[in-house]
Amino acid sequence: MSVINTKYGRRSFIKSSFLAGGGLMLGFNSLASLITEGRALETIPDEWFNINAYLKISSDGVFTIKAPHPEFGTDVRTSLPMMVAEELDVDWKKVVVEQADYKPSIYGRQYTGGSRGVMEKWVPLRTTGAAARQMLIKAAAKTWDVPEAEITTEGGVLYHKASGKSAKYEEMAARAAEIPVPEKVALKDPKDFKIIGTSRANVDLIKMVTGKAPYSSDINREGMLYAMVVIPPAFGMKLKSFDALSVKSMPGIKDVFSFKTYEDGYKRNMFDTNAFPELVAIVGNSTWEVLNAKNKLKVEWQPFTEQSFVMAGFRGEQTVVVPPGLESSSDHKAKMKDAADKPGRQMRKDGNPEEVFKNAAKVIERTYSAPFLPHYMMEPITSFAHYTDEGLFVAGPVQSPETTINTISSRIGLPPEKIHIELTRMGGGFGRHFHAHCLTEAAVISQKVKAPIKLQYTREDTTNMGSYRPACLAVYRAALDKDNNLIAFHVKAGGVPDNGLNANAFPAGAVDNYLAESFSIASNITSGWFRAPGDNFIGGVEQSFLDEIAEAAGKDPIEFRLELLKRSKEKPVGARADYDASRYAGVLELVREKSNWAANKKRGVAAYLCHRAYAAHVIDVVVKDNVSRVQSVFSAVDCGIVVNPDSATNMVEGNVVDAIGHAMYGELTFTKGKPDSSNLGKYRLIRMNEAPKNIEVHFVKNDIAPTGLGEGPYPSVFGALANALYKATGKRFYHQPFIKNSF
Repeated sequence: MSVINTKYGRRSFIKSSFLAGGGLMLGFNSLASLITEGRALETIPDEWFNINAYLKISSDGVFTIKAPHPEFGTDVRTSLPMMVAEELDVDWKKVVVEQADYKPSIYGRQYTGGSRGVMEKWVPLRTTGAAARQMLIKAAAKTWDVPEAEITTEGGVLYHKASGKSAKYEEMAARAAEIPVPEKVALKDPKDFKIIGTSRANVDLIKMVTGKAPYSSDINREGMLYAMVVIPPAFGMKLKSFDALSVKSMPGIKDVFSFKTYEDGYKRNMFDTNAFPELVAIVGNSTWEVLNAKNKLKVEWQPFTEQSFVMAGFRGEQTVVVPPGLESSSDHKAKMKDAADKPGRQMRKDGNPEEVFKNAAKVIERTYSAPFLPHYMMEPITSFAHYTDEGLFVAGPVQSPETTINTISSRIGLPPEKIHIELTRMGGGFGRHFHAHCLTEAAVISQKVKAPIKLQYTREDTTNMGSYRPACLAVYRAALDKDNNLIAFHVKAGGVPDNGLNANAFPAGAVDNYLAESFSIASNITSGWFRAPGDNFIGGVEQSFLDEIAEAAGKDPIEFRLELLKRSKEKPVGARADYDASRYAGVLELVREKSNWAANKKRGVAAYLCHRAYAAHVIDVVVKDNVSRVQSVFSAVDCGIVVNPDSATNMVEGNVVDAIGHAMYGELTFTKGKPDSSNLGKYRLIRMNEAPKNIEVHFVKNDIAPTGLGEGPYPSVFGALANALYKATGKRFYHQPFIKNSF
């Protein structure tokens, strides 16, 4: 049992004495819970203490919890309320979940991404439930004139066993609202959980399977017009001119005009990723009429010269230089190879790797690469905006409303408090909806035409506007002594335009002589957040290379990794390692057990730490008629306490299928700045009959607070698949997509 001090606390909780109907409402600001013990409360901005999650107890026994985060498939709308309900001690069947709109003055920070939702809300939302339960107990004790310690709760009912008295929560809600928020509350010991750790159906399941779950494309308003944007045909180009008269007389067309997404001199935030900040808008009475006009609009484009802008990101402000030119994938490959042949930017160095490589008995060197990857979400992007004299209403798929609203505010000249965002459910995302310039575009168009607007991207627009997973390349070297011991390790990794190298990831800390270098290639093709950003490439190829080292050393691949992890734990090298060797080893040991590893050597294994989750996979591949198929996948994951096992299992299975599909088939190439595949007719995704026939998911059981899951299992799938293909075909797979390698 943990005792939580609500002094991230009395001002953190805001309650109303009475709701309509005599219920109790209690809210808790989760950001306040992130303050460390020694920091003075007075140093925290007051706005951190506004409500960002509600618990409402109605007079008819319904418990309503508002979910502050937008939902795009990770099921936070179920998992987060489960944490409140657990500590409140209510019947889950009586819980109703509502999606909160974006209201920073009430909810604080709201976003979905980085596998942080459950982790960051673990203490605050449980504290919300525990505090409400304690207030109800106090109300009952006062009403019955009995000691608080003698009152127990179960399923939303208060009991005083000595007197035989009982009351439902709703009967005490009004009295509880008059009681001060307790200064300290006790949180349950994990062994006493009744809801957390049990499988609960997605609260939106019925709506989703019956088509009633609302998405942004479902929004309709009286007087609403439809809009589309016309974008340059290639990266490296910009608008020169357009002939509005060529389509203005077409049926249903209301207006045609150009506009800038960003004002000149605007300081972008890290999610303001948009290669085409000047677009042409077409507005009309229906999507069909607007699409017809879009296809016939006469537009001239021209190459742009070198551009630059200031961006504020995780590492502070920096000037981003965008080179001119119409880039092709062949150019990217040549530039990355050239950069890899030169000294890179040194990120970490332990020992004297250069000297050790010179004198090694055996040196292994391998080069790995991966192409750009588009997101190809289930839904093409749609956003809604209605600008009036009173303010702006926008709705759409957005993972980070805070940064989006600031961009909109700057562009249309409205203060953030006059902009209301409705957080619609997203049909997938995997990072793409962090880049929500579509909402800004809809706002600008609505402001211009003075009408509610639904902005619809075509599938080609959604794909061609960028924010891809970068193209990457990595060169690995390993040095072995005469006894086949690993004595030096060198990685040089980079990409177009970003690299995902984590210099302190495994096997850093486990090898005496270690060198990590990076490089980057400037590009006008926009990259952005993609599932397991940074790790999705490097994690897979690292694990593929470790298998080659194990084979050269004559060791079992799991035993080889465990030996390195033991070394890192018992005698670490260097000042830092960004992993817990015991937890890392734990998933390897669990997957070895569950997959019956020793019984079948025709398979591949990999393990990796990503977004605070440790994951290991064993993949079985069969080859029939010269076609490789994944037969079975065994997954072991350590993400701390699992709140909802069904939801967690679904996320791991989704990671597995998604990663196999991208590793085998995913590739977006460019010819003179233009994507070669703009729609699903030409882009290869995994098909249903290519998914694994069996996926077994196992979780390490511990009492560690949740550490994220939506992205963690992803990178190691790439490595396990490459290693399995080698065992099945006798050929190593160094370059994605693997399907291009002949079997």
